Amino acid sequence: MGINLEDIHKSFGLPPTSVLKGINVTVNDGEFVAIVGRSGCGKSTLLYILSTLDQPSSGSVEIDGRLVENMDIGEVHSFRNMQMGFVFQFHHLLPELSVIENVLMPALKRNLAQQKRDNALKLINEFGLSDKINRLPGQLSGGEQQRVAIARALVMGPKYIFADEPTGNLDSTNGDIVMGLFKRFNQEQKTTIIYVTHDPTFASLASRQIHMSDGRII
Repeated sequence: MGINLEDIHKSFGLPPTSVLKGINVTVNDGEFVAIVGRSGCGKSTLLYILSTLDQPSSGSVEIDGRLVENMDIGEVHSFRNMQMGFVFQFHHLLPELSVIENVLMPALKRNLAQQKRDNALKLINEFGLSDKINRLPGQLSGGEQQRVAIARALVMGPKYIFADEPTGNLDSTNGDIVMGLFKRFNQEQKTTIIYVTHDPTFASLASRQIHMSDGRII
């Protein structure tokens, strides 16, 4: 069913500063979508509202046929944990946990770590990290840390992946690796992937680009 936003407005602060101005957009199941535009145009804010990490000031967010505003906090958190994965510019790995422990973090929250362990090991192997399974994040390169973060986002087998500048801190080689992983999971697993990027090369990999300017889709 995908995600549908209708007449989304978002403001911050007092007096309010308008960041999103009447956004209407639909993302269908299995799409690979890039959100692009200049810094400050509202890209990340739109991503956070699409992913339920933030709420609009007005307008409606519908995911898989359900209005988010009609779901209670527990339902939203459960849906987010089971059906969504998140990757950010900064990997946000827990420094005291090993690679395998970091990858299994979403499963631990649902008491599913044992059931998801084989999937975690498979992802770690597919991402070329099998020899680093017990290392701490501080013992990994930046590219390796981001691959761990992507494995963590995928370990629950989510329907949706949301990524905010996932290659922003990476060199071009590691950026290519990260985007290649996203592309592969979109094609093979039909995972819906929505990502923010300022890089035209990485944006061009998407099947659709949402161009933003001054809080609007253009």
